[in-house]
Amino acid sequence: MPLGFKSLPPVCPHTMSGAVVTRRVHDALCRHQLLAYARMMSGVASLDTLPSSSGLGRPHVRIPYEGVRVAARQQPSANAFLPSFKALLVDAAGTLLLPSEPSAGVYLRYARKYCDIQLTEAEVLDRFRQAYNAPYQRSFIRYVGDARPFWSDIVAASTGCHDPDFLEEVYAYFAHGDAWRVADGALESLTRIRASGTKLGLVSNFDTRLRPILRELGLDNVFDAVLISAEIGAEKPNPCIFEAACEELGVQPAEAVHVGDDRRNDLFGARRAGCYAWLWGQDVSSFADVEQRLSTGNFMDSLTGV
Repeated sequence: MPLGFKSLPPVCPHTMSGAVVTRRVHDALCRHQLLAYARMMSGVASLDTLPSSSGLGRPHVRIPYEGVRVAARQQPSANAFLPSFKALLVDAAGTLLLPSEPSAGVYLRYARKYCDIQLTEAEVLDRFRQAYNAPYQRSFIRYVGDARPFWSDIVAASTGCHDPDFLEEVYAYFAHGDAWRVADGALESLTRIRASGTKLGLVSNFDTRLRPILRELGLDNVFDAVLISAEIGAEKPNPCIFEAACEELGVQPAEAVHVGDDRRNDLFGARRAGCYAWLWGQDVSSFADVEQRLSTGNFMDSLTGV
């Protein structure tokens, strides 16, 4: 062990949060700690300038004897080794935006105008989930342009009604702000978060209807960047969409945390890009929770599903 390591504060994040964490989070915190320590000792600006270790992602820092005496007088707090988020990324449908009424009920209301439908809302919802989660065969991504072909297939499979007029009515219904509501307290919390200096990005698997919906709901000027899968040609969990959001916001992925309701698309997708992630409904259940975690320094990555 290089001289001086015993002068470091505890590296293991168990002592900071009382939670069992993943190796990825542990190593990330170790790197933050070593960087802060190296800066304190010698003004090193980046871990890239330090010799790298072999395998654990934690560099060996050679600390001179004089540095040990300095460290005794300049012990940084544990918070110095936690990530400092410069950006918050938010999912749209299911997190920021919620249907004004259950989608299955909307499907049935319109379908019964054109077809003899005997399904219940629960059955429509079950059929929807099966259709939505099945591999899509028509294109590489689901949301191409206005995504009419994709949504026509999903709605028809959910209801058993293939009438073109029915499918168009349902599509048009969800194109307007009235079909959606903003999550409780979201606008107020996001406004305060942005005023604090944190950049905001919306990262959504959605089609070209999203921007008009945001305008109708008064959300078009809330975000510093809006990344829509249909516009950039990549869908979550592809890390490219998260990387594009961070690039547009001018932050590194490790400086951003993403909040979304889908474990695969939002949690794992964000992590693949190098972002932190909180799962909506488990790690955080409201935008007040998000605001509190950001303001109190509770930055620990999601422990859900790891």
